[in-house]
Amino acid sequence: METLHPASADASDAFAHRDGALARIQNLLHRYPVISPAAVLIIACIVFSLKNSHFAASLNVGIMLQQTAVLAALAVGQTLIVLTAGVDLAVGTAMILVHLIISKLSVDQGLPGVVALALGAVAAIGLGAVHGSLVTKIGLPPFIVTLGTFYIFQSMGLVYSKAQTISGDKMSGVLTWTGKTFKIGSVQLTYGVLVALAMYAVFAFVLANTAWGRHVYATGDDKEAARLAGIDVNRVLMSVYMVAGLVYAISGWVQIGRANSASSNAAADINLESITAVVIGGTSLFGGRGRLWGTLVGALIVTVFRQGLKLAGVNVYWQTFAIGSLILVAVTLDQWIRKVGK
Repeated sequence: METLHPASADASDAFAHRDGALARIQNLLHRYPVISPAAVLIIACIVFSLKNSHFAASLNVGIMLQQTAVLAALAVGQTLIVLTAGVDLAVGTAMILVHLIISKLSVDQGLPGVVALALGAVAAIGLGAVHGSLVTKIGLPPFIVTLGTFYIFQSMGLVYSKAQTISGDKMSGVLTWTGKTFKIGSVQLTYGVLVALAMYAVFAFVLANTAWGRHVYATGDDKEAARLAGIDVNRVLMSVYMVAGLVYAISGWVQIGRANSASSNAAADINLESITAVVIGGTSLFGGRGRLWGTLVGALIVTVFRQGLKLAGVNVYWQTFAIGSLILVAVTLDQWIRKVGK
């Protein structure tokens, strides 16, 4: 009879213990995907604060939160689409086109700000309906659809605005309200930050507590299983793209206030940054898993890394390198987490 050597037994116990600990961490991150991005954000803030004392100054904190508002607002719509296992590469150009429509309706047509916003929202929902129709009626992949509309919306924005910047001074005060500031303690914020936070509160509640939210998750997790369960998958997808369009209109409103203007050249990198915020925030690119609050943390991470590396004197090219590395790490972690139960 073979006798197990004590050293071998100790090694086996050590490996079993290690595997058990990793499995517990894997299950924890699967249940609460916001934990890993939150840890990254906290560590980044500590490191950058130690590197440069100006990072944690109230002035810089206020600037970072104001910068995050537009990205975070836009990333709400991106999250909804990614949860259905799709992606919107035209998220930024759609927002830019809509915020130009809103601005020109106010300036050129003299419409009240509220009316201009409402008509802009209708136009944005229409853009979302175009995406939804191409995906559900024709069956085109979301990647291809939004890659095409990225260029279409960009061109439409340039033609519609004649590549001219519309000054906020000429617009209704309602449209520039999101850029007005107030203070919480010594930190200066804009009302656009509150608008973005309100969007997260509303949509987080909807996703977690309504049948529509459960259908969104089910559709992203397994379309065929959702269909067999009686869910009208195409209707869910169409509604998601249209709701995302509404989100882009609100984001455009925040952008107008932030820049105090409307321009076809605004927010040049925000298309990919919105996807970055969603992925880093723990929402799976394969659909069906993620929480909206994680996206908010992801948007903060993008801003914190850019501002922190800038204050640390890191070359802008290496700043982009760092963001790209974060994406790869986040997707790799997502792949590992998704193996729970397999």
